[in-house]
Amino acid sequence: MSKQCDYLIYNVQIATMLDGPGPYGAIENGCVAIDNGKIQYVGAMENVEASALNTFDGGGKWLLPGFVDCHTHLVYGGDRANEFDMRLNGLSYQQIAEQGGGIKSTVAATRSATAETLLASAKDRATALINEGVTTLEVKSGYGLDINTEIKMLQVAKTLSVVLPVNVLTTYLGAHAIPDEYTDDPDGYIDFVCGQVIPEISALNLADSVDIFCENIGFTPAQCKRVFETAKRFGLNIKAHVEQLSDLKGAKLACDYHALSVDHIEYLAPTDVSYLKQSNTVAVLLPGAFYFLKEKQKPPVETLRRLQVPMAVATDLNPGSSPIASILTCANMACVLFELTPEEALRAITINAAKALGLNDRGQISPGCRADLCLWDISHPAQLVYTINQYKPLMRWFGGQLV
Repeated sequence: MSKQCDYLIYNVQIATMLDGPGPYGAIENGCVAIDNGKIQYVGAMENVEASALNTFDGGGKWLLPGFVDCHTHLVYGGDRANEFDMRLNGLSYQQIAEQGGGIKSTVAATRSATAETLLASAKDRATALINEGVTTLEVKSGYGLDINTEIKMLQVAKTLSVVLPVNVLTTYLGAHAIPDEYTDDPDGYIDFVCGQVIPEISALNLADSVDIFCENIGFTPAQCKRVFETAKRFGLNIKAHVEQLSDLKGAKLACDYHALSVDHIEYLAPTDVSYLKQSNTVAVLLPGAFYFLKEKQKPPVETLRRLQVPMAVATDLNPGSSPIASILTCANMACVLFELTPEEALRAITINAAKALGLNDRGQISPGCRADLCLWDISHPAQLVYTINQYKPLMRWFGGQLV
């Protein structure tokens, strides 16, 4: 490389997260040249003959891509700490729900909250993720279940990328639960989702994707199919909460519509993993919910690994089943609970998480990609997922700008 660039980061160990001859796609004593917010060159320092407006000596430390949290529900009103207390004092989930708890309490709190209140709390949660190295995150709606609140949630989610140094992708999750006003008419609620909400959200350009909760306590495959068909008509990507609590073949259905990802998948039959491979669908593992709900059934990691299906890991940050604002803690959980290797876990929160959002321009340190980068004072990348709450990035570049 021999030209001028905006920024040159040198004297770093680089974990590109690309396939290569060594683990983590590592480059020793490397450098990264950045121009116009994108990576221009990655490689050995001795091959560089460039002048840069700005230079940074990395001091031999490790440079990694910014992390991608590809599944969150971080815009919501209130919290459910009181229900956590009640459950640990002996009340069942049903008893709590009968007292107005569970998702109903979050829906009520979110509907009554102003956009300003939702933004303030969501900003705090997103900041916690950013401080740990997240540069791109996905935010789902689904705690309004009416048209005005769902729009409000998605607008707040988009505002996060304006007020914080983070990219935000938005997902409409109307088929999350059945609201009280449709308790006796779930098909009528799907009519509402497909006939009114998706067209309006599409017209307002508020969502990149549509998601569903296909479960015995959620929506049937037939109802989810209607949502997928509507989403496709409006040019929206497909994502899906499937096989978390039972095997309704929701993953196979989602793959029929070329879903970007299928998420949770603890009850995914190993024989169905081939559908993910055929449709280039990412398997998103959510160990935070598995831990918090004390689940026992593990996702079919060995089959996913054998068939080379990309595995992503996300926080699933939400008030009910995964109130965790730490991507590295979830990566550690994926290693301990699901037996991912440290390299698999780091790929799961970088390059594979980006794939789960349909993005190929981040989650890796490669020419042409966004210059979303973090510098870490570690001796080996595995330290980031081996420990819990011991490391924060020393430096962060977002779109090529030092933050």
